[in-house]
Amino acid sequence: MSDGDDDTAADSEAETPAESTDATPETLNERLDAVESAFEAAETEADLDDAEADLDEIEADLEDTDLPEPDEDDEDPGEALESRIGDLRDDLEAQRGPYASDVLDDIDAAQSTVTDTRWTDAGFPAVVDAVSAFADAVSEALDADVAVDGDETDAAALDAALSDAADVIEDADLDADDDAETIETLVEAADDLQAGLDDAEEWDDLETNEQLMAEGFYDVLGHYKDYPPELSALKEWESRGRVDMVLLAKDSLQSDFMEEHCMDALVRMANADAFEEMHGLAERRDKKAIKALGRMGAGAEEAVETLVEYVDADSDPGLQKVTLRALGEIGSTEATQAIADKLEMDNDNVRPYVARALGLIGDTRAIDPLADTLAEDDSDTVRAAAAWALRQIGTESALETVAEYTDERSYLVQHEADLAAAALEDGDTDAEAPAA
Repeated sequence: MSDGDDDTAADSEAETPAESTDATPETLNERLDAVESAFEAAETEADLDDAEADLDEIEADLEDTDLPEPDEDDEDPGEALESRIGDLRDDLEAQRGPYASDVLDDIDAAQSTVTDTRWTDAGFPAVVDAVSAFADAVSEALDADVAVDGDETDAAALDAALSDAADVIEDADLDADDDAETIETLVEAADDLQAGLDDAEEWDDLETNEQLMAEGFYDVLGHYKDYPPELSALKEWESRGRVDMVLLAKDSLQSDFMEEHCMDALVRMANADAFEEMHGLAERRDKKAIKALGRMGAGAEEAVETLVEYVDADSDPGLQKVTLRALGEIGSTEATQAIADKLEMDNDNVRPYVARALGLIGDTRAIDPLADTLAEDDSDTVRAAAAWALRQIGTESALETVAEYTDERSYLVQHEADLAAAALEDGDTDAEAPAA
């Protein structure tokens, strides 16, 4: 392996840390602790910018660090760190601002709500009150003159008043630090506006609630209801394994919030009763639906033909990754050849998913191409994934192929080789199946 070592030494200084970094889950978590403290102590936007730069650096180090594969029942340290970084980014956004642009975004959303919604006779006066109150709040905060015009107020008049409010706020050129109190007042007014619109009765909500009530969707709530009650009912139906009720909520409720929660529930339930709905969405390249199909395992075999088409979606690596994982979990050998062909694709961020999918399927036809990948691939991460996949296939020849790398320079590959060698010593091999 001396030639490979010489090549590594000749790489740029920027690449060296990525391959030989001393970062561990412990040191990365310690650095994240420091960033979290910096977020809490930040007093200005500049302070938050500095903390965010540190977070970006930690995320880059994590991407460049080859963390060891966890044991089967252990939590993946890489996934845990990615999750924590995501949470910290959410915390960062929560601490920023508020900004005048946030209020402008809320106004834009309110305008769409006002003009695109069919309100009931009882609901529209509440909309007028909400917009008028917001116009008054903007006028008072910025010493301006914003009002709802017209004796017979309609949606167009409300839309015009909101546009006037947006123009006044934009012209004020408010600074997030210097004008924080004024911006906070406007944010509160925008929140009140949104709350008023949410509370106003509209036709679609009325019809949906009546439909759900007729179907017994709310029956599980008894006398106590959390807000929103639909979410509480959804959680209860999920706990009872009622896919039909979760699908009813997904198809009936006109809410991105509830649709996301319904899809998450279907992924967790891993129930093939939702196959038709998820397959239909998967045919439109819906990634969460593809994930749900994978969780169904063999119950989603009829979707393999659809999913195999996405294996070649090189322009959408995210779609490829979720598809490869799903095909691996479904476990159909019909996908083996299409997946194995991608072991030579250019994207070394996707190739590990290719190898792992082959390992999850367990088709012995994948042994030779995985062995070639282990021997020849330029990425140690991909090679380690190939070694892992061979161990999952688990035949004697697959394990012997991996065990040859016990002196490998890459820790990840060496670790897989040691596990393969141990399995051979213990006689823990699968029967050698003939290639299909």
